[in-house]
Amino acid sequence: MIIPAIGIGPLGAGEWSVGGLGTAAPSAAGAAGVASTPVSGGQSFGNALTNAIGALENSQASATTAAQQLATGQATDPTKAITTVENASLAMDFAAQIRNQIDTAATTIFQTQA
Repeated sequence: MIIPAIGIGPLGAGEWSVGGLGTAAPSAAGAAGVASTPVSGGQSFGNALTNAIGALENSQASATTAAQQLATGQATDPTKAITTVENASLAMDFAAQIRNQIDTAATTIFQTQA
């Protein structure tokens, strides 16, 4: 079976941005629960971090609901439930990696002698 190549055109500024980290319900926009609205230029790091944590919480809540529905037999589409749980797991793994990188960077900065 031949897998067709994915055509990648010229990348614009929107292709390099992370996108908005809103509190909207998690969608298929990404494993990390990233919403499809772009970040405004005036948004602070603290606001972006707060919104990202909110999106992570939403993805975890959706995964909990999907897992409960799957366990009780209420899920109409088991594949969707499993995908929701897996996306929440990937989002948590990604958040943990970001936290570890920030911790490593802060430790390096604090150990740097002037």
